[in-house]
Amino acid sequence: MRIVLLCLLLVVARASWADVPAARVNGEEIGLMRLERYFSEYLDAQGRAVTSIRNPGLYKRLRAQALDELIDKELLWQEAQRQGIAISDQQVSAHVGEVEAAFGSPAIFERRLAEAGFDRAQYNEYTRREMAAQRVYAQLSAVDAPSQDEVEAFYDANRERLQGAQNQSDNPSVTHEQGLVLARATLIGQREAQARQSVRQRLRESAKVEIAD
Repeated sequence: MRIVLLCLLLVVARASWADVPAARVNGEEIGLMRLERYFSEYLDAQGRAVTSIRNPGLYKRLRAQALDELIDKELLWQEAQRQGIAISDQQVSAHVGEVEAAFGSPAIFERRLAEAGFDRAQYNEYTRREMAAQRVYAQLSAVDAPSQDEVEAFYDANRERLQGAQNQSDNPSVTHEQGLVLARATLIGQREAQARQSVRQRLRESAKVEIAD
């Protein structure tokens, strides 16, 4: 979460930036300036730069992906509000303190806040929204732990791939135990990814999303 907040310091715009809507999510606007700043960071995370994209079709596709992420964030925040998820001032303060410490200097932190269009009060409120959205996302996408039988079946069905990924051992029993540990982690990861996708799809299906031309 701290990494997300650090990245988004330069991506989230104040309400005054949202003079031109890029999209509306259940009536709430995502401003064009917010999208452009987020798009820049979205590309940075992929090791790209806006100026390096020569293909108009690729540029359009990547920009649409960035907008999709912002729409998902807005939907999660709205869902958190519907569920009454509250983040305390103490939790917000602790998180902001971690972010500030990561910059190594209060002066640098304050400068980056100003560059991103925040004062401390605005950033605290943004942090509260992000934490609430992440909490509801975790709750909605939680999955049950697989049973031992399910792990064994998954391991048997994916033995060759799993054995190639795990550390090899001369002791077959150790190798099998390691394989089951990896199988459990892989199975849980797959189920969590499916659950997250299902959450996003469900929120989209029940929302009114309007994307500007």
